[in-house]
Amino acid sequence: MTDRVEAHIEVRDLLVQRGGVSVLEVGTLDIPRGLVTVMIGPNGSGKSTLLGALQLVLHPTRGTLMLDGQPMDADPVRTRRRMSAAFQEPLLLSMSVRANVELPLRLRGVDRRRRRELADHWLERFGIAPLARRHARQLSGGEAQRVSLARAFASQPEVLLLDEPFSGVDAPTREGLIEDFAEIVSETRPTTVLVTHDRDEALRLGDHAALLIGGALRQTGPPSEVFDRPADRAVAEFVGTENVWAGRRSESGVYQAGGVRLASTAKTVALGAPALLCVRPERIVLTREEDGSANQLRATLRAIRPRGPVIRSELSSGRLRLIADSSLAAWDELGLSLGDDVIARISPTDVHVIENPE
Repeated sequence: MTDRVEAHIEVRDLLVQRGGVSVLEVGTLDIPRGLVTVMIGPNGSGKSTLLGALQLVLHPTRGTLMLDGQPMDADPVRTRRRMSAAFQEPLLLSMSVRANVELPLRLRGVDRRRRRELADHWLERFGIAPLARRHARQLSGGEAQRVSLARAFASQPEVLLLDEPFSGVDAPTREGLIEDFAEIVSETRPTTVLVTHDRDEALRLGDHAALLIGGALRQTGPPSEVFDRPADRAVAEFVGTENVWAGRRSESGVYQAGGVRLASTAKTVALGAPALLCVRPERIVLTREEDGSANQLRATLRAIRPRGPVIRSELSSGRLRLIADSSLAAWDELGLSLGDDVIARISPTDVHVIENPE
C-alpha cells in the first residue's frame, strides 16, 4: 500500500483456530478506504476465513479488527449494517428478483417507496431490470450472480466483502459481469475486499493485494508488484513465476546461476551472497539473433506446450531450465522445432532478486 492511503479497516494480531489448530494468523493488515483489496492465495490459505472474521461471523481466538478506528465487535449490528457481501453461490431466497434486492433494505427499516427506487436503480445498473418480477429459481447462473451483486450494492455499503463472486459462471458471462462490476465499483468506491484465485481478475480489479499462504499473510502491495516482485519462493510459485533459480552475486548487478551470468537492476545483495533470481515466463523473449544487449542466453528447445493464446516452451541454457511464454504470432514467426537452438532474451529489469532465501 502506498503512503498516505487511509486505512478503513485495520487487522492486528489476528489468530483464528479450529479444534486448537491455527488456520489463520495475521499480524498487521491495513485495508485502504475506497479501494479494491484483492485477497489471493491457494485453496486453504485462509482467504475465506479472513473474510468471515471481517463479517463478524467467525470469532477469532485473539486479535483486533478495527473499522474507522473503532473495534468492529463493539457494536456488531451497526458494523454489519455498514457492510454488504456476495459469494460464489448467490444465496438468493425463494422470492422475486426485486424482493431479493430489496431484502437488506427492508431489514434496515427502509420505507417501501425508497426500497423500490433503490432496487430498480441497481437492477438497471447490473442490466437485469427486465428480470425484476421473475422468480429467483428461474434465473441462469450469471443472472443470479448479477442479482446477488445488485442486492449487495443496494444498501449503499461502506464496505463490500466478496468471496469469488465471478468464478461460478461461464467465461463469456464472467467477462461481461467483471466489466460491469469494475465500472460500478469505480463510480461508487466502497472499501472492497475481493477474494479471488484468478491472476487476471486480481490485476484487473485490484488496487491493493494481500497474499496468504498456509494461513499466514506473506505479502501485500499493488497487485502488479506482488506478481512481478514476489517476496519469497512460495509466493513466486503461487503467482506463476515459473523461473526461480538459485544464484549468487558475482559482481555489481550481475549474478551467477547454473553456469549462466544474469544481470539485474534489482537491489544488489552482498558480494557472494545467495539469492533467488525470478523471471516470469512472459518476460522471456525468444529470438533467432542476438542484439548485443544484456542477458542473451543461448538455449535449446526441449518441449513445446500450447496453452490457449500462448505457446509455452521449455528450454535449457547451461544448467538452467527456462520456461518462456510466447504469443501465437511470435511463435509462428520463429518457426522453431524441438532441439533447435534459440536466444532467450531477458531484460535486466525483469530479473527479480530475492535476498537471503531460506
